[in-house]
Amino acid sequence: MNKIKNIFLNGLIDLAQSRLGSKIVYKTDEFFAPAKRIINPWPPVFKEGVFDKHGKWMDGWETRRKRTRSHDYLILKLGKPGKIHKVDIDTSYFNGNQPSKVSLEACFSKKKLPNKNSKWINILNKKSTKPNSHHFFNIKNNSVFTHVKLNIFPDGGVARIRIYGDMKINKKFKNKIINLTSVLNGATPIACNNEHFGRAENILAPGKGKNMGDGWETRRSRGKNFDWLILKCATAGKINKIQIDTHHFKGNYPDKCSIQAAYLNSKISSKNIVKKSRNWKLLLNKVRLHAHKKHNFNNKLMKNKKINYIKINIFPDGGISRIRAFGRAE
Repeated sequence: MNKIKNIFLNGLIDLAQSRLGSKIVYKTDEFFAPAKRIINPWPPVFKEGVFDKHGKWMDGWETRRKRTRSHDYLILKLGKPGKIHKVDIDTSYFNGNQPSKVSLEACFSKKKLPNKNSKWINILNKKSTKPNSHHFFNIKNNSVFTHVKLNIFPDGGVARIRIYGDMKINKKFKNKIINLTSVLNGATPIACNNEHFGRAENILAPGKGKNMGDGWETRRSRGKNFDWLILKCATAGKINKIQIDTHHFKGNYPDKCSIQAAYLNSKISSKNIVKKSRNWKLLLNKVRLHAHKKHNFNNKLMKNKKINYIKINIFPDGGISRIRAFGRAE
């Protein structure tokens, strides 16, 4: 049996996801499919034989065929300003109607829609695209951006765009009780061993999960295994209450879970974090979980010192919609 490789998320968050408040503020065209679908947090789907008044229903943004010498583009306002490190331009289910090429520009603007005086910076030169594929690109620019322009040449459809980066958080949390594992406060995923059915970063999202796809879910485990996910807290603090939410997970929730925690130097690599996490102290001993329920733990928490990382262990596998770790920021 092949050894399953760990997934290193490296503390990056999808800055384009609609749950952070990201919005499409301009598009040249959306004849076949609305641009807003491109930032949906869940994976795209294909609906066989479904048509609307414009043609085949597609889960993404799709423009009409160009009959002039120009190209289409959209402008996305990021939910939170941030530095962009990686992008994924996903053409899933667009086969024969994907763009020939794509490019990206970005700017910083305090306005909802940048004006003519805004300085757009090219962050990704024209790249060829393939049908029904993920296109991953590293971005080498340390500037903080608020808006991204996706250019497609000359026209076509894109299912999703993921813009992975570091959020710029201006909030001051010291001595306040906050949710240390909220993405809105700056919490990020570091690594996990599996996210087959639901992305790890979903567990940090605000509000209640919409469905099973809006949570972290692993594949079915075979054998004496357990799954795990490491998160970096929004800031260092002392946790006094933890909530594990299994909403929508009814026949696939974990049987049990435990939580470990540690305080680590911020310069440590993700691989070393994973290696050291095996010996982290328990914050929550192994407890039983139930289907479609919020589980609140405070009396069962171990006495802890200041921490800035937590590790969620689920036994043997399954899905969790949200985790909320409340504590006093330090």
